[in-house]
Amino acid sequence: MSSAKKQTQVRLEPGVLAAGKDAAAARGLDFNRYIERLIAEDTSGARAAGMAAAQRLIDTHGAFLDDLEAGMDAQYATATDTSPRGAAA
Repeated sequence: MSSAKKQTQVRLEPGVLAAGKDAAAARGLDFNRYIERLIAEDTSGARAAGMAAAQRLIDTHGAFLDDLEAGMDAQYATATDTSPRGAAA
């Protein structure tokens, strides 16, 4: 039984390989499937469409998202402030 898939070899820096394997695992994919999916998304236009949609979201709601993030950051900083200045307040 032969496979229609072809094998290739890619040389990656250790950090890039580790990041790729971590990203694959986070998505529940094996590394080969992850790479195949990245190439398919990049060459089919799906990645560009997703990036365009993300940019539209940022353009439309960016200020709201910035305010929300700042509020969450401030809340977290207050809850975790263990500095002498924070403890005295």
